[in-house]
Amino acid sequence: MIEFNVPEMHCGACVNRITKAIIASDPGATVETKIPERKVMIESRLNVDRLIAVMQEAGYSAARI
Repeated sequence: MIEFNVPEMHCGACVNRITKAIIASDPGATVETKIPERKVMIESRLNVDRLIAVMQEAGYSAARI
């Protein structure tokens, strides 16, 4: 599982947007979130750079932890 810091993620709507974007790019991905920590954990076939790009396309900056 790859962990990312997503500073703009602050509510359930943010989680939904990020999750939908990741699943659209990799339907087999698993996405877990921790809103208070602004953390997204992803298990995916996509590489780190692509996952960051997908989250950016959804409107959220992300950095691997």
